[in-house]
Amino acid sequence: MVVGRKKDMIIRGGLNIYPAEIEALLLTHPNVAMVAIVGMSDELMGERACAFIVPKKGRSVVLEEMVSFLKAKGIATFKIPERLEIVDNLPWVADGQKVDKKVLSKQIAEKIAAEKKDGKMPLR
Repeated sequence: MVVGRKKDMIIRGGLNIYPAEIEALLLTHPNVAMVAIVGMSDELMGERACAFIVPKKGRSVVLEEMVSFLKAKGIATFKIPERLEIVDNLPWVADGQKVDKKVLSKQIAEKIAAEKKDGKMPLR
């Protein structure tokens, strides 16, 4: 079953991840107001998933909690985001109808590049 737009698809180790499927599940979490899943380049797997989450007012989210939540929902392990970025809001395309995932992809690529430059392990 294909869920979401094909151009948003993330290919992790030859397996397809459709962000809309993960986003729909995470939006059912009581602490999540908004979410966007984007791919991030990875030398070993090709791409990995990164979740940008806007928590509900007064709430917080952590990666481990989101991972446990998704596992409890029965999602395949390879689809679970391996990185979480907590943001105050998501960028929207000009019409305000959808998240501008190009902006998020660029942000995470720049952040990972900076972490590598600083000698940090960006995914671990």
